[in-house]
Amino acid sequence: MTDNKRRNRAWYGKADRDGFIHRSWMKNQGFPDHVFDGRPVIGICNTWSELTPCNSGLRDLAEGVKRGVWEAGGFPVEFPVMSLGETQMKPTAMLFRNLLAMDVEESIRAYGIDGVVLLGGCDKTTPGQLMGAASVDLPTIVVSSGPMLNGKWQGKDIGSGTDVWKFSEAVRAGEMTLQDFMAAESGMSRSKGVCMTMGTASTMASVVEAMGLSLPTNAALPAVDSRRMALAHMTGKRIVEMVEEELKLSDVVSRESFENAILANAAVGGSTNAVVHLLAIAGRVGIDLSLNDFELGSDVPLLVNCMPSGQYLMEDFCYAGGMPVVLKELGEMLRPARTVLGGDIGVYADGAECWNEDVIRPMSNPLKPAAGLRVLRGNLAPQGAIIKPSAATESLLEHEAEAYVFESIEDFKANIDREDLPVTKDTILVLKGCGPKGYPGMPEVGNMPIPARLVKEGVRDMVRLSDARMSGTAYGTVVLHISPEAQAGGTLALVKTGDRIRLSASEGSLELLVDETELETRRAAWAPDPAHYTRGYAKMYVDHVLQADQGADLDFLVGKDTRPVTRESH
Repeated sequence: MTDNKRRNRAWYGKADRDGFIHRSWMKNQGFPDHVFDGRPVIGICNTWSELTPCNSGLRDLAEGVKRGVWEAGGFPVEFPVMSLGETQMKPTAMLFRNLLAMDVEESIRAYGIDGVVLLGGCDKTTPGQLMGAASVDLPTIVVSSGPMLNGKWQGKDIGSGTDVWKFSEAVRAGEMTLQDFMAAESGMSRSKGVCMTMGTASTMASVVEAMGLSLPTNAALPAVDSRRMALAHMTGKRIVEMVEEELKLSDVVSRESFENAILANAAVGGSTNAVVHLLAIAGRVGIDLSLNDFELGSDVPLLVNCMPSGQYLMEDFCYAGGMPVVLKELGEMLRPARTVLGGDIGVYADGAECWNEDVIRPMSNPLKPAAGLRVLRGNLAPQGAIIKPSAATESLLEHEAEAYVFESIEDFKANIDREDLPVTKDTILVLKGCGPKGYPGMPEVGNMPIPARLVKEGVRDMVRLSDARMSGTAYGTVVLHISPEAQAGGTLALVKTGDRIRLSASEGSLELLVDETELETRRAAWAPDPAHYTRGYAKMYVDHVLQADQGADLDFLVGKDTRPVTRESH
């Protein structure tokens, strides 16, 4: 059944010159007259790219979505947007997340579509797409690219990122040969898909499912599993129904949805990057979410035994039952919240069964009793910082010691392997200049490698502080997202080698133990580093990016604009 009030009718429903132009040029692709009869036009927003290996399967999944759209009586139209290859882009894909969000927002707004399916996967693509879609507010649903198959090397499973960091340190310690290190490279990434550890990509897919923004099982099905293509088909069918029901993104997403995302992130041992992305998405939707809200997950048990917080990989998580089992275990902790299926999120857990209780632990036998991220505050992080206790060394979560400071990433790389570096295993490593403005883009360098001399002595973890992020696949006692960042004049900019710092994860505190008078003297003498970029998008980013505690969105992009586009192009 068609509806002449649908959004697409302003493009394809007019019997005038403008309508002629819109329809005629679309017909050069072989579309017949009747597809312009008012049926739902569904945009398939695709981040496929050969430079984004995580998303290289999305070309095929788009065809699955199209099948479902046609079956339900809709008209599918695929369109490309910027693709952010986390493993390929310099200086960091995070610099371009907001550019992708702009691309998505303006593409959805400018074209005559009634609903949109977001095809993403790699770390920044899912949040960037959701940010853009939220600012236009059409019926929206997500299909993720899915994780790779488990890595294999020397007869054992190896995990994206997590084992890279371990192997790299083992080479530096002389415990692994360079030949073995290079051999492991070919066995790490064996299929299309995102990291098969619980990195940022799989974390975002998991929290999206917990928010009810995808169909159930979307998070864990491997990229090459035929069931993911079937899921894409069913998603195409469902988005047509959502248009007919007028179920917009804002009708699905609520504050309770974000609270469920925070709970789920804790239960799966999810990435610290979920914090900055959820804050940014909330800003677009218009929901008041703050860093303090992430304390909601601090006492949630760790249920999913996946790297980097555990032992297994996403393929194992899928076969054990995936996110529906996690949602079932969370049970009454979940907030009532609507989903793209129209009902409550509790429906996603209906019929869920766990097939391996070592991979997905029951609440009665968690991997760790409290797994959520901890928010830290103090004079060193007045606007907050975060730490991931489930991936940290427990004995280092309460720690006081002298700092050794690296003023920039170049300073760090030039000096970290010095044999005479004056540090011990108790030293707190501090890295500056890696926040949103400083790098720019807030890269994943917060999990600094341990000094070479200490690695050879067997040290594998130290307290490390920065205004940077770290990969969701990484681990260690790493304090991240210190806000305000050094380049914005935060207290971090004033830290000197030899200063004492106190970290208390249990108290949620991070203190620089320097007299305030001395800090004021240092502050008066401080000046920001010269900008790395003076033109183009990067300059606009540096001039307008918000701090990490606000999601690192651009200040002029927060919120939405749902006004119809009334002016024609001819």
